[in-house]
Amino acid sequence: MVQVRVAALGAEYILILADDRTEITRSEEIRNDFVANVSHELKTPVGAISLLAEAIDEAAEDEIAVRRFAQRMHKESGRLSALVQDIIELSRLQGADVVRRGKPVDINSVIAEAVDRNKLPAESKQIDIVVGGSVATPVYGDRELLLMTAFRNLIDNAIRYSPEGTRVGVGVRARDGLVEVSVTDQGSGITPEEQERIFERFYRIDAARSRQTGGTGLGLSIVKHVVSNHGGEVTVWSQAGQGSTFTVRLPEMEGAPDDGVGYVVPDGAAVTATDRAAQGTDRSSGKTDSAAVHEQGVKA
Repeated sequence: MVQVRVAALGAEYILILADDRTEITRSEEIRNDFVANVSHELKTPVGAISLLAEAIDEAAEDEIAVRRFAQRMHKESGRLSALVQDIIELSRLQGADVVRRGKPVDINSVIAEAVDRNKLPAESKQIDIVVGGSVATPVYGDRELLLMTAFRNLIDNAIRYSPEGTRVGVGVRARDGLVEVSVTDQGSGITPEEQERIFERFYRIDAARSRQTGGTGLGLSIVKHVVSNHGGEVTVWSQAGQGSTFTVRLPEMEGAPDDGVGYVVPDGAAVTATDRAAQGTDRSSGKTDSAAVHEQGVKA
């Protein structure tokens, strides 16, 4: 939206003031939409906890019922805590700029930590997390914990939507000045229509299933913001019945100092990541890199 004001300055001149409020208006719309979504999402666990508290009060003499209601209350409070934490993290990320100064970050250790934090949920579903590949060149990092959170969310998402007794593959490689990390699951897949929206805040492919698995609907949105703020991009390849592969591409840090002193991220790093990723197509088959990585992950 552009506001224009015109005023006469004497007989020969006209003063024109143009105020482009497009970005301000867009930010306000995003903020209002975010608040509305948060309010809606908070109602469910808060309402459930309130009802469970009443149920416990009414069943005070029934020890078995009280224990059952208490377990459900604990589950809902955990969900509420996770939701609040994700909301806080996403709010911080949305106000952050692309990293312009950063320290070298070893993506191998970041992936190892993300895998370690997902061991318990994986073991509960008898899912193996298989990691393949490594890179010698670090990536640009602002806060190493943020990158770990992004990859932890991707692996957690793969575990939640994978059948029991399957495997989740994590592939790491360097190519064309980028570090690529792909997370592959053997779930039911994502339709093209859903792929266009999965990185939106609070979007869930299956809301009922998300409530059962404990998802907040913010995990992939956090991934997108973290990766974008580090000059990279995240893409998804999926087909119905064949699972999904999420691929993160981050600019390599060439000539990184060994002393850990801050290193300047070149302008256009994010553009470079996107442009180079667009070139990653197997001309003989027409398959994208993500599709090829997905097939390798399933066969591994």
